[in-house]
Amino acid sequence: MKSPVVKRSIVVAGHKTSVSLEEAFWTALKEIAGMRRITMSQLVGEIDKNRQQNNLSSAIRLYALAHYQALVPQSGQS
Repeated sequence: MKSPVVKRSIVVAGHKTSVSLEEAFWTALKEIAGMRRITMSQLVGEIDKNRQQNNLSSAIRLYALAHYQALVPQSGQS
């Protein structure tokens, strides 16, 4: 399944910025924000504030990955 990169503008901490992500990650962000009952801007603001990567897009991808990995039971690991 091909998921092209989509560039969108979002307000983060009161500043408008553009973020380029694959559509699957935009969908994941929307879902995570909905589950947490916050806006996507609020979620991206939290990610931005806590990121350790220089690139916001990478930080968002890693956040989404960690979120969904945390939902999967870990079996066979010691």
